[in-house]
Amino acid sequence: MMQFGSIQWLQDGPFALHRWASLKESFPLFLHAFLYTLGISIGALILSGILGIIFGSLSAAQSKFLRGVSRVYVEFFQNTPLLIQVFFVYYGLPLVNVVMPVYLIGIICVGIYQGAYIAEVVRSGVQSVAKGQSEAAYSQGFNYWQTMFLIVLPQAWRIMLPPLTNQVVNLIKNTSVIAIISGADIMFTANSWSSMNLNYVPAFTLAGLLYFILCFPLAKWARNMEEKNKRAYSR
Repeated sequence: MMQFGSIQWLQDGPFALHRWASLKESFPLFLHAFLYTLGISIGALILSGILGIIFGSLSAAQSKFLRGVSRVYVEFFQNTPLLIQVFFVYYGLPLVNVVMPVYLIGIICVGIYQGAYIAEVVRSGVQSVAKGQSEAAYSQGFNYWQTMFLIVLPQAWRIMLPPLTNQVVNLIKNTSVIAIISGADIMFTANSWSSMNLNYVPAFTLAGLLYFILCFPLAKWARNMEEKNKRAYSR
């Protein structure tokens, strides 16, 4: 009886073999979604890296105004949901005749949102460098940005690298929000494909695997770097 039930489950259940065979036939569709997600992630990473470095560096500026600008950016985007930001750009900007493709919306929204978190990582890294380094640079005639990019950030890079890598992992996972506005990413593809044939388990299993392929190597590398840093500072 139990054996018969197991066979029936394999034939008709959510893990039925024919459902996985159907997924195999549609694999090119998921491969396109994987590349789409990867493209958004790379574009958003470049944007978030630029914003993170700029606003993270401003957080250590002598000007209260510049520090205030940095805090406003960080606090606003860290304390409002990414989904609302995506909806605002997708539904709100067309009201003022600003229309962008979903792909670009994904890059901009995820990049700006994640940039606020990278800015905090940069701020922590900058603060970890002894102030004497900056003072010595100023005494040699360096201005603020020369000091930051030539003296401070290179020294802080080793400290910032593990948390920065973790933020890249978060960025990749946050791209799944684009599925809400019909971006052809992994999540949207898995949801739309499985809605047509009810093969939800294979679709979202593959979606999870594709995200794992993108995120796990970065997370593993970040842990290794963190361990190396701990060993270096314990000597």
